[in-house]
Amino acid sequence: MTSSKKWLWGAALLGFAIGGATVLSPGRTFPETTSITLPMDTVADYIHAIIEADRDVYTRHVVERMQTKGIVVASENWTDQSTLPLPAQFLIESGRNVGRQGLGVEYRLISLWPINKRNVATTPLQSIGLGTILTQSNRPYTGVTRVADKRYYEAVYPDRAVTQACIGCHNAHPDSPKRDFKLNDVMGAIVISIELKQQPASGVRHDGY
Repeated sequence: MTSSKKWLWGAALLGFAIGGATVLSPGRTFPETTSITLPMDTVADYIHAIIEADRDVYTRHVVERMQTKGIVVASENWTDQSTLPLPAQFLIESGRNVGRQGLGVEYRLISLWPINKRNVATTPLQSIGLGTILTQSNRPYTGVTRVADKRYYEAVYPDRAVTQACIGCHNAHPDSPKRDFKLNDVMGAIVISIELKQQPASGVRHDGY
């Protein structure tokens, strides 16, 4: 091997070594004790964005596609009829799944005119939020509430009528208290509840002593 080729191989190996060291040992790392915090409003916005994206993808790429092709339809009694859950039921079921994981995070649909009577406000904050977002729907109604001995941050996001199929279902359902929804009307809300964990006081030990 000529001296020039040896030099090129050496330079290449040195480059790989430097690149690998950069990947394996990044220049800036956080200490293990570093606490990174985000405003609760931001956290709730992130969760809400994921919920809305999942429901939109399910509606357009699963329900509408399957029904257009005549493969399977979505129906209210999907568990008994082996059909797809309606988009609203998809959201409710995914929220229950998250709640069962014990993470202190829950989300569900609520309304002033629920078809299913279980989908009503369960805290005063949710009730006020439902009324507020009817006229102030550009932002969620947020606050802190207490349930038993636990405190929760709650965000009530307006849930709009975005498809004619959704409007038709609510307006025609025999159990619907309201039957004149139009496109872009606020039909209810997605409420996100995040448990606020109690932080130990500074300097107090909690190791049994």
